[in-house]
Amino acid sequence: MYFRKKSLEDIPTEDTAIWSCTQEGCIGWMRDNFAFEHVPTCWQCNSPMIRSMKILPMLVNKNTDIKAIKKSIMIG
Repeated sequence: MYFRKKSLEDIPTEDTAIWSCTQEGCIGWMRDNFAFEHVPTCWQCNSPMIRSMKILPMLVNKNTDIKAIKKSIMIG
């Protein structure tokens, strides 16, 4: 008998806006629609980040205005 692994279904990808760290040697990056600030700093080394594009799997962020949320407001 021959058993073959099930083929994985293709995950849809899209060209996504991201923020990449400018520090040499740091590989930190984040999706633009998940960033809290308009120009974020790297969460690993606190360096400035630049905006670029990357082909990533599609994700849905239901909170469309995440940058408008104030950091001092507690949600509970």
